[in-house]
Amino acid sequence: MPTDRRVSRVAALIKREVSQILMQEVKDDRVGSGMVSITDVDVAGDLQHVKIFVSIYGTEEARQETMEGLRAATGYIRSSLGQRVRLRRTPEVVFFEDRSLERGDKMLALLNQISKNRKSDEEGEPLENVSEQYISDNSELE
Repeated sequence: MPTDRRVSRVAALIKREVSQILMQEVKDDRVGSGMVSITDVDVAGDLQHVKIFVSIYGTEEARQETMEGLRAATGYIRSSLGQRVRLRRTPEVVFFEDRSLERGDKMLALLNQISKNRKSDEEGEPLENVSEQYISDNSELE
């Protein structure tokens, strides 16, 4: 059974190699429609399965198109990964969209708005309802 240290080293290696494969070798135009960055790689303890979390910058259409392109290129990426990384078995690769950066940006915007509302409350101006905006903003992320 591999140790946690080995699993984390393999995850870092896979992250580096897959990012190079995406930049240099994948010719699918759908993958290039949105700017793709690998945010995290989760390797199973037995090194047989890999979850690759990607952040995609662009419109909703570009995100969907990019995810379709990544799913279509999974076989090629796995075979290229098998040639680059020396493991007994090449792990199964699955891509997941990571929207945590987008959620973080929305949270920062809400915190800034709360701060702005507190300042305006001190000056006697009417407050905006931040909680309603938070619920409406997060309903589209789910």
